[in-house]
Amino acid sequence: MDQRRIPVAPLGLLLVTRRILIASQRLLLTPCRLLFAARRFSIAAAAVALLVGGLVVAPALVAQAPASSSSSSTPESQGVDTTPVPRIAQPEAGGSAFTLETSEPLFTLAAALNACGYDAGLNESDPVRLKVREQMNQELAASAAARDARDAVCVFIRQHALTDTGREVAQYISLALYLTPAPELAPSVDILDLPPEAAPVVEILPLLRAFADAVHLHAIWIADRPEYEALIEGIHDPLTKVVLDTNIFLRLPVSTYDGRRFLVLLEPMLAPEETNARYNGADSVVVVSPRAGTPDTVPMDLIRHAYLHFLIEPLIYTRTSSINRLLPLLKPVQKAPLEFIYKSDIVALVTECLIKAVEAQTMDVGIPLPVKPGSLRERVDQERYVAEMSAYDRQAEEVRRRRVDLDMRQGWVLVDYFYGALGQMQKEGTSIKDDMGQMVYGMDVERERGHDQKIDFLPTGSGGDVIRHTPRPLSGLDLAESKLMKGDLDGAGELADAALKANPANPQALYLLGRIDLMQGDPDGALDHLTQTVKLSHDPRTVAWAHIYLGRMYDIAQTPQRDKALAEYRAALANRDSQPDTKAAAERGIQQPFALPKRAATSSDQQENAAPADEAPLDPTGKAEKEAYRPSPSK
Repeated sequence: MDQRRIPVAPLGLLLVTRRILIASQRLLLTPCRLLFAARRFSIAAAAVALLVGGLVVAPALVAQAPASSSSSSTPESQGVDTTPVPRIAQPEAGGSAFTLETSEPLFTLAAALNACGYDAGLNESDPVRLKVREQMNQELAASAAARDARDAVCVFIRQHALTDTGREVAQYISLALYLTPAPELAPSVDILDLPPEAAPVVEILPLLRAFADAVHLHAIWIADRPEYEALIEGIHDPLTKVVLDTNIFLRLPVSTYDGRRFLVLLEPMLAPEETNARYNGADSVVVVSPRAGTPDTVPMDLIRHAYLHFLIEPLIYTRTSSINRLLPLLKPVQKAPLEFIYKSDIVALVTECLIKAVEAQTMDVGIPLPVKPGSLRERVDQERYVAEMSAYDRQAEEVRRRRVDLDMRQGWVLVDYFYGALGQMQKEGTSIKDDMGQMVYGMDVERERGHDQKIDFLPTGSGGDVIRHTPRPLSGLDLAESKLMKGDLDGAGELADAALKANPANPQALYLLGRIDLMQGDPDGALDHLTQTVKLSHDPRTVAWAHIYLGRMYDIAQTPQRDKALAEYRAALANRDSQPDTKAAAERGIQQPFALPKRAATSSDQQENAAPADEAPLDPTGKAEKEAYRPSPSK
């Protein structure tokens, strides 16, 4: 593999201030890239490091291949272990320690999840996700074999569903990280070496290969590569800045491959709000999905958090012989709103507290930095600028301190201690690698424990998690669907009408109004709205059920039109989604005409007042059909 090197160039042995570091960063940030066949990009194209009191530029190598998943506990002072270990792929010597990539196996599994009803974050996703879904839908509509292959994958996914959707998706992501490229899609390691969460779903692979072949997923992957590359290009520079800024603050080199790797994998087919981090042995992997229409397309703060784990954990683990003296610090956090691991594992607690202290020291305080005048010829200009900087520093410190106080009340009891130690490190110009021993193992444990026992912790569930996701409140048509299921037809109709006013060709709003018409006994309105839905919608489930409702309307019309009903049911089968209820409803309609559910009347009065079956409104929620099969109340 071709490599381009930036030669090592010592710049002196003087104390290097942050101003010089920033200037050096500007000089060295031009990324060195080579475009490989797989279009992999290296983040660590430049490095700024403090070594022996001087500024040294480490060799910057263009990155090699695939990614992996984990943070190492191997001391940095030890040599690189040459024994083959389970990796996403065996790296080449001299590759970069930090890369930004895409992965076809990950794309394939994510596409399969989307084909099986995984819609999380769809409205916030990059447009390429909808494009791929539409390309798959076209293949599925044109081939019964493709639909059967899709159904087999979806049955497997339903059988292995977990109550936590995030964990359910995570097990397939873990599996994808250890697969060979298409069309093989086989484990790249022994099955026994797969991550524990991936092993239960490894049997999906034969079904996945059949599905990928049936819908020509590899061709779709190739066709949509320009969109993926554009996303990589847009993220590359901001991510490079995050990496370099982090290493500059900690005064650590952005090194070439030394046996450990940090990889960011971009996959737009996943939900933007779900960021998956994997720490395994010598590798760390973060899987992210870009968000459409926002300046920050990927969660840089979460990537940075994972990167800090990658940098800091090995420094702590090199001193594990002294870890027992810190165990008393676990006692004060037993009442804190933390996960169990942070109440029982001192290394996990110390690591997370140190990372949060770094984040507090380097956070965006939301206050504009004073602009230094181009020339300070007058004394008054100098004094004004100094005063503005002094005011800025006070305000910024207040913001950071509020962050530290919140972290402490959430249970991260050492954040305040590490925040102060990091501030002293910055003043002295030393690196975290040099200060780690004294910072972690030189602390006064009893003093910190006494201080921590006085903290008024927040209630359980109020924010001790490392990463929290706030549920998105229902709005628009999502809220309208919720109102419809609760029987609020007027409320649902108002929201659907508002959506149609904004976009007269909104298929979801038309579909919603069609079902409301059915429930209100308006067959003409339902026929119009559902027919428009079929013409405009690209969602397989919406199209299929619109056909099913149209078929049922033809079956129960005053003059039944069985031929038209059969055509609608067959169209539903051809355009259906992967859910078994869609297929069952369409096949049932083909086998026999639809009839509204009936139940025996409990009195002669009820018989007289009962509406004829063909005049009763059709209930798309299914509640009426369920109620019809309930036994009559006992007298």
